[in-house]
Amino acid sequence: MTDLPIRAAATVILWRAGPSGPQVLMGQRGAGAAFMPSKYVFPGGAVDPEDVNGPAPGLSPGCAARLAAFCPPEAPAPQVLAAAALRELAEETGLAPAPGADWRFVFRAITPPGRSRRFDARFFLVPAAGASGDAEGFTDASDELSHLHWIGLAEARALDLPFITEVVLAEVSALLKGGDQPGVPFFDNSGPVPTFRRIA
Repeated sequence: MTDLPIRAAATVILWRAGPSGPQVLMGQRGAGAAFMPSKYVFPGGAVDPEDVNGPAPGLSPGCAARLAAFCPPEAPAPQVLAAAALRELAEETGLAPAPGADWRFVFRAITPPGRSRRFDARFFLVPAAGASGDAEGFTDASDELSHLHWIGLAEARALDLPFITEVVLAEVSALLKGGDQPGVPFFDNSGPVPTFRRIA
């Protein structure tokens, strides 16, 4: 199998306080999808050319610096990644976080070689409080994700998840319980040897 180019991508982990603790928003990819069919994932996808000039949330200087770390010269700028995340969230769920919501860059992973698609994905943890849109029925969502629903962190780990989503959920669970993050975890599969880094 000829290896594929690595596309920049961005994902939003939208969370809210639930009756028994934090909940996150997840949906199921279609059974016929070329990448991760039938798996439950967070809303997100590849950066598109339109994201260069698309609306984007404000990022703190520290967040922007971490997004730019360990990136090739042709990589999208931090604001472009955030714009892609915002667009994908709106398309797949019909939701938009409140203006001024805290966008926290919490994870990065590059898909290993040999997969049907390869992405350099950044994960943003964003609160749902004050978000616009139908956060229960998702009436403005596209059909890319089915079974969109809010789910508790422990319950989410029982779904049919990609490996990296399981790892991200564990990280998010620790953060939402008040844990510290000594740098953003980065599973770097861009080279011949898989490398784990933390982006300080």
